Amino acid sequence: MKISSNELGSAVDYFKSELASFYDKSELESMLYILFQHYFGVTKTAIILNKDKKLSESDLLLVIYAVKALKKYKPLAYIIGEWEFFGLSFFVNEHVLIPRPETEELVQLIINDYDNHPLNNILDIGSGSGCIALSLKHHFKNTTVTAWDISDEALKVIDKNAKNLQLEIEIHKIDALSNPDVNVKYDVMVSNPPYITNKEQAQMHLNVLDYEPHLALFVSDENPLLFYEKIADIAVKHLAKNGSLYVEINEQFGDEVALLFNKRGLKKVEISKDINGKNRIVKAVLS
Repeated sequence: MKISSNELGSAVDYFKSELASFYDKSELESMLYILFQHYFGVTKTAIILNKDKKLSESDLLLVIYAVKALKKYKPLAYIIGEWEFFGLSFFVNEHVLIPRPETEELVQLIINDYDNHPLNNILDIGSGSGCIALSLKHHFKNTTVTAWDISDEALKVIDKNAKNLQLEIEIHKIDALSNPDVNVKYDVMVSNPPYITNKEQAQMHLNVLDYEPHLALFVSDENPLLFYEKIADIAVKHLAKNGSLYVEINEQFGDEVALLFNKRGLKKVEISKDINGKNRIVKAVLS
């Protein structure tokens, strides 16, 4: 099927008909509104009311390219090159994970806990796109925020997002598994490390498996808590007194992560559920 004319309504009809067998209706509608808003600056209302709006040849080619990519289950975030997280727009590419709503809850928990308390510095371990670090910096403007990542490509994305958002944070290439030793005490440490076991890959959607970076997603079946062990060691060494550690977790391992943190000497260990009622965040304090 071709786009029948250069009108907005024809492009909408083409998008929906070509992808109807690939995505359910609600997901398709959501992608349509995000894509057309990004490319053409049209709102949901305008898409409905201004169907005769004229699009250029290059505009139509953008729609055709997007449809081809979506048929291969390429994530929409990678097609348009950005995604919203905590009210901010982040550049993303296939070197970093796409920010997710569950991780917004992690950021919100830290804000809730520290909104009325002095906060000198925050460390984000395995920062990826920088969405956690930069969202926290946006809220805690007078706090020093540091982002660590092992990936050179991810560090470029963090730097680009910091510049786009006009936020200053410290960015360092550090491998959390290498027992890093830094001469700083942090009030808050946060991490969304790899926590999906390799055996869980069979249950995952192709848009994640084929496009998102496996380095940031997966951990071995033999030692699924590897990153939490190292993060706990870093926290014991480098958290300030009464400082807090927050981590996102695989729902299967909430109790195990909590027990691990207790064994490392961290206190007040709490497991929080996400919007879907699944264990998603573990918080602990170094007292």
